[in-house]
Amino acid sequence: MKNINVKRRVEEEDDDDETSSFPVSPTGQYFTSSVMSISVICVLESEIPIDDSCTVTMLKDVFIPINPRFSSIMVKDKNGVKQWKKVEVKHKDHIYVPIFPQGKSKEFYDNCFNEYMTKIAMEQFPQSRPLWEIHIFKYPTTKSAGNLVFKLHHSLGDGFSLMGALLSCLQRADNPSLPLTFPSFTSNNNNNNNNNNHNLESDNNHNLESDYKKSFCTNVVQSVNGVVNTLLDFGWSLMKSTNLEDERTTIRSGDEGVEFRPIDITTMEFSLDHLKEIKSNLKVVTAKYIHSTLKNSSMTISNMIGPVEKMALANHPVKSLYFMVIGVPESLTITMMSYMGKLRVAVGTEKGLIDPQKFKCSIENAFDRIFKAAMPSASSKSSN
Repeated sequence: MKNINVKRRVEEEDDDDETSSFPVSPTGQYFTSSVMSISVICVLESEIPIDDSCTVTMLKDVFIPINPRFSSIMVKDKNGVKQWKKVEVKHKDHIYVPIFPQGKSKEFYDNCFNEYMTKIAMEQFPQSRPLWEIHIFKYPTTKSAGNLVFKLHHSLGDGFSLMGALLSCLQRADNPSLPLTFPSFTSNNNNNNNNNNHNLESDNNHNLESDYKKSFCTNVVQSVNGVVNTLLDFGWSLMKSTNLEDERTTIRSGDEGVEFRPIDITTMEFSLDHLKEIKSNLKVVTAKYIHSTLKNSSMTISNMIGPVEKMALANHPVKSLYFMVIGVPESLTITMMSYMGKLRVAVGTEKGLIDPQKFKCSIENAFDRIFKAAMPSASSKSSN
């Protein structure tokens, strides 16, 4: 009878392990393979000095319940398949507060923050606890009174789900009871379709048969173009993943193991209204592939859409925010995030290969030239 009870208890424990674990997605397994380990760093710049007294409460009550993977570690089952296993989170093990000399200038803390970002970008997550960290930089820089840095492993989710998790921790600064809103987007095709529908209703003499034929031909052409573009994109990605490689340039070292080298992160900000004016005047749109493809390319560009209103985290107004993808096998990574009518561009460059300040100045100068060329009025005003 004693042996039976022990066996039953072991079976119950095995059942608990099975119910408390769930599979890792194929992308998540790839991002934690021996080939690559990719993470995302998101920086929230605070308008006021950061009070970290409520950090544990916020993590326990708000952040961790958002996603079950935030309270899970990655393990292998008896068949060698990676699984997420629920564990008890020790919140303080995930919170880091760096210490630097007091009473220094903002420029001094700029350098401290940049070096600290390089340091945490190089560090790997301990596999014994959930794959996320929070770093609280309490010192004022030239851009903010303090910085809150979320470091999340990319296996926890894709960019949209991770950013959605962070944004769900934030509230509107003006009225926390109201939801955050995001910029609306209406495609030109939808506008054209609406105009066509209006014309159909207002013109009683419209030739329906001719309109149907035109619409049918348009749909056929669009479908064929879609198939051709898909095949071309797939073929291009396949070649980039096998034997087609960008040449070594001043922005691409092409060396093996570049993803394990230190990086510099610098940011710049542009007005969304100016970008819209450029797009409208030039009548152009921006167009929108895993290790070999990235390694053979010169750079990647990621973008996210942020809220229109000012946000706050635990009563700390967020002045600006940006993110950076780290651990990718490239010398140059560019990310973009919109927030309150501004576009924040972050540039991650291989340390020692690319001068981050020179690269930043080059982008800002290029933007000024494009804006002046697209807006004759702005160019004439600047000359006067």
